[in-house]
Amino acid sequence: MDAQGRGRAENIDPADQWVLNPDTGEYELRLGPSAPQSAVPGPRGPRPPGAGAARGRSAAPGRTPEREREAPGREVPPQRRRRGVPQEPPPGQRGRRPAKKKSKAKKVLLWTGGTMAFVVLVAGTAGYLYLEHLNDNIQSVSDDGASTGGFSKDKAINILLIGTDKRTGSGNESYGDKGSEGHADTTLLLHVSKDRSNATALSIPRDLIVDVPDCPTQQEDGSEKIIPGSAGVRFNTSLGQGGRTPSCTMRTVTELTGITPDNFMVADFNAVKTLTSAVGGVEVCLAKDIDDPDSHLKLSKGTHTIEGEDALAFVRTRHSVGFGGDLSRIELQQQFLSSLMRKLKSNDTLTSPTKMIKLAEAGTKALTVDSQLDSINKLKDLGLELGKLNVKNLTFATVPVKDNPAEKTPVTVVLKESAQQVFDMVKNDVSFTEVKQQKKKEKAAVAARLKGEKAPASEVRVRILNGGAVDGSAQETLSWLQVNQSVTKSENAGNAPEELSRTTLEYAPDQADQARRLADIMGLSGSAMKPGESVTNSQGVPAMTLTLGKDFKGAGVKIDAAAADVPDDARKSTADKVECAK
Repeated sequence: MDAQGRGRAENIDPADQWVLNPDTGEYELRLGPSAPQSAVPGPRGPRPPGAGAARGRSAAPGRTPEREREAPGREVPPQRRRRGVPQEPPPGQRGRRPAKKKSKAKKVLLWTGGTMAFVVLVAGTAGYLYLEHLNDNIQSVSDDGASTGGFSKDKAINILLIGTDKRTGSGNESYGDKGSEGHADTTLLLHVSKDRSNATALSIPRDLIVDVPDCPTQQEDGSEKIIPGSAGVRFNTSLGQGGRTPSCTMRTVTELTGITPDNFMVADFNAVKTLTSAVGGVEVCLAKDIDDPDSHLKLSKGTHTIEGEDALAFVRTRHSVGFGGDLSRIELQQQFLSSLMRKLKSNDTLTSPTKMIKLAEAGTKALTVDSQLDSINKLKDLGLELGKLNVKNLTFATVPVKDNPAEKTPVTVVLKESAQQVFDMVKNDVSFTEVKQQKKKEKAAVAARLKGEKAPASEVRVRILNGGAVDGSAQETLSWLQVNQSVTKSENAGNAPEELSRTTLEYAPDQADQARRLADIMGLSGSAMKPGESVTNSQGVPAMTLTLGKDFKGAGVKIDAAAADVPDDARKSTADKVECAK
């Protein structure tokens, strides 16, 4: 339904047609000023932007507002104030200080919630105005059991974002690969921390060599077909190839990273065009002139505001930037998404009902979501979680890769060893940016545990327990400490009484110097160090207790990674920074 049908013809803001029903506590859509309307359930919570005070029911036929006021014993709702027309306060209230109102920007933020979140999610969360219409726009396909079952408000969130190169939609037939089934051309794993203080968007190169597992896939008739997996193939073949659906890409990501996504979203070429047009264009910066005949992008050096076809050409460009390959294009796309994020977060977008309506339309039409995320209410809930993010703590990173050594002229890439560290940081909810996550006093106390003298490794006495790590971890750590780190006064004490999610080191006050040395060797943060009591080891001598938790990744691998530990080859950048394509 367009704006005309919603009341625009009479200069009525669609947002003002949502009325709070005091009997149900929900907003209802009323399209006429007097005629009775059927109730359309509206969203609970924040009221639509631009809406005035809660209105009463329309006057009954044949009754004028004057007669309503004269009716004895009947409480009459106040008249609606016309925009731009001064209104005298009711008798008895003149001289009172008016109630403090929230700023327009704050009201809009309450309404949109997730509009400050990641680009493809933002559009979906704006659909408060006409839920049923937007619900009809949403396309969904089965997750085939490959997800966690959907995101949770009290846990970290992992959303798989897939950009397909399928040439569907008006104006896309002229691009290459006209008959393409649509591959996983651009893929990001968006991780949002449990406390919502930070997020990481991890790009997975399309030319990365991976193993695609067998994929049980629901067919159109409801039956299930298992699509055979493939070993040593490009990542982008995890979608489209042999009838593979987004759930196959989800399984491939789990196989690659050890992280099971909660949900997925798929965007086609039209998503870029319509979303950028909805916000009035996105500003991009070029460090040089670009004339790419393959993507049809022709822009001069400097800053430009692009939308529609130009925006699509920008994100598809690769031959004219960087080294001319897919990795260079990934950097370009990350710069573009950062800019789009800033535009979506700006007041120019958040305070414009027109732009928000366009975003809702564009997002719900251009995106395909999984069956666990197939309604505006679910998208809204997700967007509200993501809306808590600050763009300066949204990090764009790329899986560390290198040229495939098996190829004389490399056209594909393989993982670097540092990739596992990146996967572990995401899996263990470690921020890629420095985030203030603790109170000042607590943070200072934790930091103080690492400061001071460190005892020689040969004087460190420690008992090692397995408290949730894989079998054999305690013995593996013992051998590594004794042979490689000279911590000879150590012993394997077997299994801990209970499993721990995080590795801990408990020590007595007089063992602080030993604890600092072992923490340095093991890569433990101050928060993993627990002042307490010592225990007696097998020789009858006081010793510390190191309990390996579920976060233990292997002897010699840092346990508590921090933002400073992000590998340099992960190509880290944050959404608040303006970067120019080179």
